[in-house]
Amino acid sequence: MRVLMLTWEYPPVSVGGLGNHVYCLSKFLSQDIDIDIVTIGNGKAPAKEQDGRVTIYRATEYPIRMPDFATWVMQLNMALAEKAIDLAGQRSYSIIHAHDWLVAYAARMVKVVKSLPLVATIHATEAGRNQGLHNDLQHYINSVEWWLTYEAWRVIVCSNHMFHEVKNQFQLPEDKINIIPNGIDATGFQLTAQGDVTNTDEALIFFVGRLVREKGSQILLEAMPQILTEVPGARLVIAGKGPMRDELVSRAYQMGLADKVDFPGFIDDETRNRFYRQAAAAVFPSLYEPFGIVALEGMAGETPVVVSDTGGLGEIVIHGVNGLKALPGNPDSLAANIVMLLNNRDLAEKLVDNASRLIRERYDWRVIARDTAAVYRQILSVQNDRLPSKIAAHLPDGDTDKAGAYQLRSSLMAQRLNFRKGEG
Repeated sequence: MRVLMLTWEYPPVSVGGLGNHVYCLSKFLSQDIDIDIVTIGNGKAPAKEQDGRVTIYRATEYPIRMPDFATWVMQLNMALAEKAIDLAGQRSYSIIHAHDWLVAYAARMVKVVKSLPLVATIHATEAGRNQGLHNDLQHYINSVEWWLTYEAWRVIVCSNHMFHEVKNQFQLPEDKINIIPNGIDATGFQLTAQGDVTNTDEALIFFVGRLVREKGSQILLEAMPQILTEVPGARLVIAGKGPMRDELVSRAYQMGLADKVDFPGFIDDETRNRFYRQAAAAVFPSLYEPFGIVALEGMAGETPVVVSDTGGLGEIVIHGVNGLKALPGNPDSLAANIVMLLNNRDLAEKLVDNASRLIRERYDWRVIARDTAAVYRQILSVQNDRLPSKIAAHLPDGDTDKAGAYQLRSSLMAQRLNFRKGEG
């Protein structure tokens, strides 16, 4: 089996967690499956890169000035589609796997031109990120997300929360959606150097992530006065970059916390790992979190975690067992849980031990790759079963999958349209 993956983000390009997800998934899938990844280049990474059985192809963006974001998305997809269709003309693929709406147009073009089944992973939704749709751009993105799920044979989501979000927003039948969680490679959180990242005896409270409203760093900052009342020796580190950074720094000064809050900006993996080892608590107070990979990263870093009880975070963390959960958007609840953790070393050790066991048993990338490959094989099995024997008898060897996909497209389209109309 050979799978063609489409993603706009892939290392060294890293904006959110999508690129790392595709990297890890493809790495472990490639133990049994050949994986070709088509992504966009950044002018520095090679146009073609071989990593075991994973081959990365980086398309070149058009040298045309783009007036707005929507135009950039279209040009991105044209570049990806050109590269993907060219590759599909040279080798035989079994499945296309698209990651999020930004590659929807390219994925659909390859699907139609090459008559291939499409799998789509929806990592987050525009309505979820923004607690609704408030402008034309958000409505546009939402419509592309719906279109991608409509065109896909199967839709993969990372949590029960996302299952219901995608099902309800895009009116998908339940049996079209598979829940496969994100994973964590705990070896990536091992230290290569010893020693604390900061020379302090204070109890470090550590946040790392994009500094955007949905990640909730502003809630953590508002909780600090109450935390310091109970634990005067606490110190907050907010690592990462994003549009809220200046606002957060200004707010820390307004609150008189400038000497108790550090903003180191973007940090590399080694620095992140050293912060995790030194921190007394890793805190992720997100307002919207489809999965919550940051909680697993904190657990892999052997740090007790406090999260907001929302989305995927609320599913990963069992309160008092492998972490603590606070009310979303509530600084008082967040402060109370952090204080409880800082003042109870036995609790902290128990949470870390249980979290380590959870990572090994449920969130290992080998398990996630196995479950993803099972989705691929189920699609191909159904596709082959539905191909009439009279047609199959006249096909050249190896053409069964493509012919089956071509024949089924019209009937599946009709079924999905009927479902949208409430007739199926």
